[in-house]
Amino acid sequence: MSLRGMAGIVTGAAGGIGRATAKALAAQSANLVLTDVSSSELEALATELRETGANVHPVVADISYREDIDRMVTAALQAFGRVDILANIAGVSTSPSLCDATDQELERVVMVNLLGCARTMHAVLPIMKNQRSGSIINVGSVAGEAGVMGIYSASKFGLRGLSDSVRREVRSFGINVTLIEPGFVRTSFNATMKGRLPGPEIVADAIVSAIRSPRRRRVVPASYYLPIFLLNAFPGLTDLVFGHARVQDRLNEDARALRSATANATRPQE
Repeated sequence: MSLRGMAGIVTGAAGGIGRATAKALAAQSANLVLTDVSSSELEALATELRETGANVHPVVADISYREDIDRMVTAALQAFGRVDILANIAGVSTSPSLCDATDQELERVVMVNLLGCARTMHAVLPIMKNQRSGSIINVGSVAGEAGVMGIYSASKFGLRGLSDSVRREVRSFGINVTLIEPGFVRTSFNATMKGRLPGPEIVADAIVSAIRSPRRRRVVPASYYLPIFLLNAFPGLTDLVFGHARVQDRLNEDARALRSATANATRPQE
């Protein structure tokens, strides 16, 4: 299945996975509206892709605001006359511990990771239903299979359910909905992690593959399928392991160190 000439929207395009996806889709000659909250990084990406001959339109947008989403979709229709692909990649994270997060962080995670995806789908589905075709790719997380990451896990659990529901709702219209669940990959989310991590290109390749050959779910890297199976098969054991104080301390160590360093850096000197 060729992606040449298809019209797509990529949210979170300035991030690691978003950039890799935009490049992968542009390499397949798809026409793209790229959105993110960072105007400078978005413009830089658009310039880079245009130099390769890609047809891209950057739109600064925050998917936690419906008016930004509507403006983004309108830009795609004005530029291309249709919307064939929606890649919901924009996302935010916070501390694994629910108690460490502020109320503003709790709201932001849900607004972007869950409600933002719901709203983008809500905005493009009438167009895709009229076309009787379309491909929606939602980027979730392995954390949406294992409840160990506080409100972040909750938002990705919700996205998993939402993806299932919408896929069944629009199947008869020729619209496909795929959930991509990455494990740890090399992005700014995991900047403090030690060891070798796969690059964001592994997720971008899964997104392109899902557009060409739709499936309900793709976990990347595939090595995470076994841990997911074990977590779901033995929930009591998962409670014992992740309920241990030392495991919780290690799980939150990096996030708490980063939070402390940020607080110290912004504290006024006496």
